[in-house]
Amino acid sequence: MAAFPFTIAATEGQARTGVLATPRGEIRTPAFMPVGTAGTVKALTVDQVAEAGADILLGNTYHLMLRPTAERVARLGGLHRFMRWERPILTDSGGFQVMSLSKISKVTEEAVTFQSHIDGSRHVLSPERSMEIQADLLGSDIVMQLDELVALPAEPEVTAAAMRRSARWAERCKTAFGERDTQALFGIQQGGVDRALRAESAERLTGIGFDGYAIGGLAVGEGHEAMCEVLDYAPAMLPPDRPRYLMGVGKPIDLVEAVWRGVDMFDCVLPTRSGRHGQAWTWDGSINLKNARFAEDESPLDAASQVPASRDYSKAYLHHLVKSDEILGQVLLSWHNVAFFEALMAELRAAIAEGRLAAFRSSFRARVAAASDSAA
Repeated sequence: MAAFPFTIAATEGQARTGVLATPRGEIRTPAFMPVGTAGTVKALTVDQVAEAGADILLGNTYHLMLRPTAERVARLGGLHRFMRWERPILTDSGGFQVMSLSKISKVTEEAVTFQSHIDGSRHVLSPERSMEIQADLLGSDIVMQLDELVALPAEPEVTAAAMRRSARWAERCKTAFGERDTQALFGIQQGGVDRALRAESAERLTGIGFDGYAIGGLAVGEGHEAMCEVLDYAPAMLPPDRPRYLMGVGKPIDLVEAVWRGVDMFDCVLPTRSGRHGQAWTWDGSINLKNARFAEDESPLDAASQVPASRDYSKAYLHHLVKSDEILGQVLLSWHNVAFFEALMAELRAAIAEGRLAAFRSSFRARVAAASDSAA
């Protein structure tokens, strides 16, 4: 029996809306998890993240094990207490960072050995150690298996080898994690853009049995169209009664298309990264507040939003902050962007429940296309 009950309330085509119930609160799906890599969603307080509408956020094993160290976080009461976030936390196992830091890491069957990007110190991350860090020291609610990720495009034999190693590591993670009532363990489907490898990965993972399943190895160079082609079949390979999590995705259009194809959970650094660089996401696409056309624009980013950053500040003022390199500009735009992504999830949930997702998707695609044409 899965650790956290997952109730699907309504469907439209492959899309689903429901609730994943955890001891620290309900996660409404489809759900977007703001990324708090090092114990903080960049530029925001946890109160701002909650006010934006987030039910859950993401922390990262790799970064926290290096600084301040997982052991220190444990001594200080665990990640929830450390960062003052009482709602659920999902921790990424560190596999993505291992891929992105491949020049200073080495993968063997036993573990990943890597150098710290901070001070060059040597560390070993095995499936067992990842489980210890996430479940026991950080105390996350949803723990991710350690996997091996490859950037795309990649040779088929490289993708296959990484997928099969990830499956073997999944077994070791499940054994090390054991049976827990208050924490859940998710497996990660790999296989790149190869349908047969995706099917093999899904079969191996479901044979082991997990509380939820992630679709990994996308948004790593394959592009939007190729990602959607994989999502046409990959979610349906996973158990329909468990949550499906698309890792590291993505732009609003990516989220809409993935929800349409049956994905329930997402994370991405995009909202806060964009905010730190003067970009705001809106219902009509993204806008660059550095642009001179906003210098005297008195309209807010979203007059209907409940979040002050979106509702109470003019584009002219935000333009001034960004051009002046004021920290407040980064804060307000990051807050607005997180709130927009959460509002998009809320609208997707409502659209599925009311049987109008197809119409919403069509309208949203048209607005994004129109925004792209005007930007060009």
